[in-house]
Amino acid sequence: MTSLILQERIEKKIFLIREKKVMLGQDIAKLYEVEPRVLIQAVKRNKERFPKDFMFQLTRQELTNLKSQFVISSWGGMRTPPYAFTEQGVAMLSSVLNSKRAIQVNIQIMRTFTKLREILATHKDLQRKIETLEGKYKQHDQQFKIVFEAIRQLLEPPPVPEKSNRKIGFIGEWEKKK
Repeated sequence: MTSLILQERIEKKIFLIREKKVMLGQDIAKLYEVEPRVLIQAVKRNKERFPKDFMFQLTRQELTNLKSQFVISSWGGMRTPPYAFTEQGVAMLSSVLNSKRAIQVNIQIMRTFTKLREILATHKDLQRKIETLEGKYKQHDQQFKIVFEAIRQLLEPPPVPEKSNRKIGFIGEWEKKK
């Protein structure tokens, strides 16, 4: 598998939970080509290497929120919520899972986290530059104000849709009578 394809797969598996960028244990296990239970067993045997800022278990509510972001759930039939690993937790995994595949995947995961950090830093730097330019050209023209406002809107993250309680699907005549 090429590193570009692997990097794209990794980027899609990084979530923001508890204001931290994390990967779920089951996704990491797939990348390492091991069973999720093997990964968790290795972690539990080395619990002292995984403090709460390296790894935590999702609550039922966090799991529900995460599932609601996707149309089709890929986590059906789980008995317990999955574990989430921060960047440091993923790095620590390479010391407890010592296969060649785990080491190569870990290197790629670390590169992906670094790339995401660089993108975020660039985004903040660009925002600062726009604010400076806006202050400089504020006195000139209303047109600049419109341009800066449009750029600012493009830099804002898209809003998170609110959860709807409306049922989806066909409603039969017998259900309408209720």
